[in-house]
Amino acid sequence: MARSVRDHRLETRAARSRLAVRQEPYWALMSEGFHLGYYRGKKVAKWVARYRPPGKAGGYEKATLGEADDTQDADATGVLDYRQAQDKAREWLKDRQGGPKVKANYTVGDVLDEYIEGFAGKDLVNTKRRIEKFIRPALGHIRMDQLTTDHIEKFQRDRAKTPARLRTAKGADEQKYRTLDTDEDRRKRKASTNRDMTVLKAALNYAFNRRKVPSDSAWRLVKPFKGVEVARLRYLTDDEARRVVNAAGPEFRPIVQASLLTGARWGELRRVCCIDVDLLAGTAWLQETKGAAPRVVYLEAEGVELFRQQMAGRKGDDLVFPGPTGERWNDAQQIRRMTDACTAGSVAPAASFHDLRRTYGARLALRGVPMAIIAEALGHKDERITRKHYAHLAPSHVADMVRSNIAGMGIVQPGAVASLGSKQ
Repeated sequence: MARSVRDHRLETRAARSRLAVRQEPYWALMSEGFHLGYYRGKKVAKWVARYRPPGKAGGYEKATLGEADDTQDADATGVLDYRQAQDKAREWLKDRQGGPKVKANYTVGDVLDEYIEGFAGKDLVNTKRRIEKFIRPALGHIRMDQLTTDHIEKFQRDRAKTPARLRTAKGADEQKYRTLDTDEDRRKRKASTNRDMTVLKAALNYAFNRRKVPSDSAWRLVKPFKGVEVARLRYLTDDEARRVVNAAGPEFRPIVQASLLTGARWGELRRVCCIDVDLLAGTAWLQETKGAAPRVVYLEAEGVELFRQQMAGRKGDDLVFPGPTGERWNDAQQIRRMTDACTAGSVAPAASFHDLRRTYGARLALRGVPMAIIAEALGHKDERITRKHYAHLAPSHVADMVRSNIAGMGIVQPGAVASLGSKQ
């Protein structure tokens, strides 16, 4: 076993706890051109390694080794102490120097095919859509041994400048696009580009981790657009929700009601069959979800009555919320109907169907339901997602203290006009 390299800054938890949070890791020299690094972030600490052959110009090849044992015991696999991190760094270097070679004519398209075949994520349909519509046409033909950072950055820039496609009637002479006239339009496009880049990098890393390519340097340093994932949370007041429901067409109204009463997604509700519902238990089982993990939604009295009415006279394998033709709804049928319902119900700006789900989560948060329960009800795998969207709506001790202690200046007189449908 190799001798451990000493570094008083990194050897113990106590020593590492005194280091400042920063973006650049704290590096310890292992050998010429080879370093072990400790990255200390605000929420997580990790061990990393880097290597550059002696005498060679250019950047380092880097790899993440695992989490540091700052808050939990080391297990020698995912969580490493200082000595284990050194051992893993040496293993990584040995593998790198053994060096996989890119086979001839191995392209980005081949990488995308292998990634889809071995996909183990939570949204295969959306992943394939981004690959086939955006990534493969732009990069699929490029050989992996010729792929550069310039290729990746050009793809990123071009995607951010490309207007979003609008739904266009079949047989139309040309595709319709949404122009990028406003800051909000450009923010949305950059946010969408970040999601495309996430898929692209995941596919390339899949090939790199399976040693199909020798380096990840072409894409590792390409950063996402910053400050674009800050869309305002859109949720309806109870009055707005009632107006949308009342204005929705009779074939569309039940699935709108169902989303408001369950928080289920459009894609989940349109697939629910009668056999998935237990009216006595007040539950509905969502078999096909975004996360590919079936989950249950809980029905209160209104929800039970809605599902009872929808299931009357239907067989177990019948859809609870069939589309206008009796078959499963599709996306094109939903978008126009949702916009029309908002227009007829005087709800502006128009809400999307997903805003009905957000309304469900917001109503729970405003009533003080714990974030962990809201996360479970919405099917979030990570409570941080729930907190990101709904924590600011929950009752807060800080908010109560500020409001109670800043009140009483007497500089605004009560008005005689009340807003209709304001958020309470």
